[in-house]
Amino acid sequence: MSDEKRIESFEEFWPYYVKEHAQKSTRIMHFVGTTAAVGMFATGVLLRKKWMMMVAPVFGYGPAWVSHFFIEKNRPATFKYPRWSLMADFVMWNKMVRGEMDAEVERVLAAEAAKKEAKAPAQESRTSQGALVN
Repeated sequence: MSDEKRIESFEEFWPYYVKEHAQKSTRIMHFVGTTAAVGMFATGVLLRKKWMMMVAPVFGYGPAWVSHFFIEKNRPATFKYPRWSLMADFVMWNKMVRGEMDAEVERVLAAEAAKKEAKAPAQESRTSQGALVN
């Protein structure tokens, strides 16, 4: 069983999602897939073709999952957090359209690095204190 803490809110999920999409090519594949899925679904609605609506997720998840397995080399967040992952796909799509996603990735990665850096001295301190006791 994993020691990983379960994410409890979308606000907590978003930085995790962004880190899982650190490579620009992964984000582009998601953008293409999300756009194709929405287009296919809308076309199915307009033409009253249920099969088009049913295959729309394949157009979205296909490129996204390929990018995770072969570019990011991680498992899609959809497997653990399907609802939040879908929501985040649309947030990312929106930020990409507005030209804001690259900056968001930089912000999240910088915050993560700062968090790790803040933890490192605390762990070092505990280790050195333990060494003094021995």
